Amino acid sequence: MRILTRYFLKQHLGPFIFSLIVLTSLLFINAVARRFEDLAGKGLPRQVIFEVYLYSLPHILALTLPMAVLVSVLYCFSQLTADNEITALKASGVNLRALLIPLVIAGVMLAGFMVWFNDRLLPETNHRLKILLIDVARKSPTFNLKEQVINNVHTEDMRTRFFLQAGGIDPATNLLRDVVIYDMSVPGRDRTVYADSGRMAFNRQQTDLFLTLYHGWVHELRDSEPGSFQRVFFTRQMLELEGIGNQLERTTQDEYRSDREMTLNQLDAQVDSARRDLEDVQREALKYSTMAVQQVEQWTPNNVAEGASRRAAVELRMLQAREESAKHRINQYQVEWHKKFAIPFACIVFVILGAPLAIRFPRGGVGMVIAVSLGIFGIYYMSLIGGESLGDRGTLSPFWGPWAPNMLFLLVSLWGLFHVGREMSTARTGGWGELWISLRDFLRFGRRRKRA
Repeated sequence: MRILTRYFLKQHLGPFIFSLIVLTSLLFINAVARRFEDLAGKGLPRQVIFEVYLYSLPHILALTLPMAVLVSVLYCFSQLTADNEITALKASGVNLRALLIPLVIAGVMLAGFMVWFNDRLLPETNHRLKILLIDVARKSPTFNLKEQVINNVHTEDMRTRFFLQAGGIDPATNLLRDVVIYDMSVPGRDRTVYADSGRMAFNRQQTDLFLTLYHGWVHELRDSEPGSFQRVFFTRQMLELEGIGNQLERTTQDEYRSDREMTLNQLDAQVDSARRDLEDVQREALKYSTMAVQQVEQWTPNNVAEGASRRAAVELRMLQAREESAKHRINQYQVEWHKKFAIPFACIVFVILGAPLAIRFPRGGVGMVIAVSLGIFGIYYMSLIGGESLGDRGTLSPFWGPWAPNMLFLLVSLWGLFHVGREMSTARTGGWGELWISLRDFLRFGRRRKRA
């Protein structure tokens, strides 16, 4: 039995690693494509871009680990069944359910690792990714002037703003020719600067722009003095703009964390805090409603009683809003707490689910493995997202929201595991046609049962 155990584990290791790399790579490429528009064109250092994608990787791994387990189990058992190895083991009196015990133990170990991963590593990387994306979003686009185009130039505080047009720009020497600047910094003042040439320069930190203009003049007109017009000639004039560059400012500390950026202990602390807030709100609402009723009963004038009733209604509505907010926070934190265990538990469920399916339909090959895996992944994660949403709103219990997909697939897995010993599949059955017939019979059975 030990030889079979080592053989089965060895057969699953290669497909598991391969499917994990492929699935993670596909989702990672999708993440790169989605982030590319936000990162491109901002002159970000390579280290920052590398950090963004590095912090995105743990979230992808949390999804692909259970997926890789299912793919490896489906592929290995379908291959073993197609090669008649499962049939030979049955003929030798080997209990196939006993062969699943080492795989279930490996699934339990992987689920334990994922619980630690989701509790310790994933919240911290999600928090750092959020901070980094906020810093990147605050970063202004790369300062780049285009020739023969009116360029909008402004500082970060918007105190200095003007439109610059240059007939020619030499990017090697930062030399400008035929420069026209429309200064819109001061309201009520129209100021236009004309120069034969100019030169741009930045400070060492690339945050301030120094624009030196040569051989030009300035036209200035004020709304307060419509009859006056000022024209000043210059040989050399310098403009300094602070905060025009695009230096990335990294946030060092950010104490606020969302539910997906918290560990189990932090989620427990937030649930306790929200429960205390809920109890305080409920006591305050009860106290205020009782006090308001007593005051209304004591005041005899109708206008006074009506005013007290209105104030009581307003205060009670505000307290009800605070109560709903506290309940929503409790549900949200509890749902996230259960998710940290529910998703790792899927590793165990997929081990039990994949073996009966692969033994029942072995001839589909890689195509059937991919099709069945995608179908199960879609159903599982759609159910997980829907259950999470219902749990946050309080429609479902915070426990059943994340755990319902696991329970559903676990029941199907146990049913298939109960019948796996009775299957006598060979390489001549269990293909796509038989899978279609099984699905058709299942749907017909459902309709007949509904009619009955």
